[in-house]
Amino acid sequence: MPFSHLPAFLTSAFFYLAHWLQKRSAARLPLLLVGILFAKGRRTVTSWFRAADITDDYRPAYTTVCAVGRNTTQMAVTTLQTVKPLLGSGRLTAAIDDTPTPRYGPCIEGAGIHHNPSPGPAGEKHVYGHVWVTLAVLAKHPEWGTIALPLQGQLYIRKIDLENLPPERPRVFRTKLEMAIEQLGWLKTWAGPCFADYRVVVDGAFAKRSFLRPAAKLGFTVVSRLPKNAALWSLPELVPPEERGPGRPPTYGKERISLAKRAGQTRGWQEVECVQYNEKVTKTIKTFLATWRPAGGVIRVVLVKEEDNWLPYFSPNPQATPVEILEGMADRGAEEQTFKDVKEVWGAGQQQVRNLNSNEGCFNLDLWMYSLVEAWAWDKLEEELVDRNPWDSEPRRPSHQDKRKALQREVLRGEIEEVLAGRLDKEKIRTLMERLLDLAA
Repeated sequence: MPFSHLPAFLTSAFFYLAHWLQKRSAARLPLLLVGILFAKGRRTVTSWFRAADITDDYRPAYTTVCAVGRNTTQMAVTTLQTVKPLLGSGRLTAAIDDTPTPRYGPCIEGAGIHHNPSPGPAGEKHVYGHVWVTLAVLAKHPEWGTIALPLQGQLYIRKIDLENLPPERPRVFRTKLEMAIEQLGWLKTWAGPCFADYRVVVDGAFAKRSFLRPAAKLGFTVVSRLPKNAALWSLPELVPPEERGPGRPPTYGKERISLAKRAGQTRGWQEVECVQYNEKVTKTIKTFLATWRPAGGVIRVVLVKEEDNWLPYFSPNPQATPVEILEGMADRGAEEQTFKDVKEVWGAGQQQVRNLNSNEGCFNLDLWMYSLVEAWAWDKLEEELVDRNPWDSEPRRPSHQDKRKALQREVLRGEIEEVLAGRLDKEKIRTLMERLLDLAA
């Protein structure tokens, strides 16, 4: 397929991604990305090749997928630079979370038994497959709300599963928290001084000392969920320097704070307005300062009263406002929606490759295609993206599948218009019809 039919935005992004690879692999990558865009059915790598019309040279195309897996950290820089205009210049908000992709078969490198965060009707507590620690940046669209744009996903392998890796592809064990800190360091390096403030929103599983303190050293303000049994302490007493003895002043207070008791007290609650999930809502909260050893000092605690429960959130930055914390935790849900779309729309985890590097390459290619399609659709009108039935009048923002199909229509429209422009060529028309029939089959 000629790349002239692609929007200029995507053409440049595809070739910038390819320039990180060796020449032979770089020449195949743009065509492979077009195949990912038009693939249908079960999203195996073979379906990518079929949509891209890669037939006889499919073995070198597998080599290209493997090469992408070896260069994901470098290639993610291109995705960051592509989506950076959507992030503004004030605060850069990142989101980090882990997500599993089920796999089948004993020969899948890096696969293991992991906790299942979303058990099905049978209540499966564990899932066999891969777990990806994924870094995304959050962009606020004026009409669609917060959208998570994934930049890279790193494969987490349990220590017990490392011995099953082939000797030519060894890995050093790293915890999820260590991988998350590496991703924040990478983001801070490549984002540069373009932003005045850096914030990261994470799940409560990342609210541990090995993540909170390194993140603070990198200059990131963390917003996360606080354990209900967290060992909180009061603020230290302020003693004048002339009355204080030798040594540094205390960091933690002496009185233990119970979150359950604070939440059970009827006094101290207040109502604040904030924007969550693109809607203005009123929340009943209670906020105070405390000290917590995993965070290394003072934290801002926000208790939120729900209909039948209460939820604790926090930030190690005492200057953070309750509204910022509440909106940050709501924005974290955008990454969960991204995981759902990457798996359902792009088929992440369905590629049926065994090689460790190939698995990493496939997952990151799906992530990058998600971000590129969202960036392409950013300034499009809803009428250009959504092709709904006339009786479907329910107000909702365009889904990611709507945006992907709109991009497909634009590419095919350009291909058809080129064939019909000027003097008609029967051979070109026949080739176009065969291609369209292959895509429809």
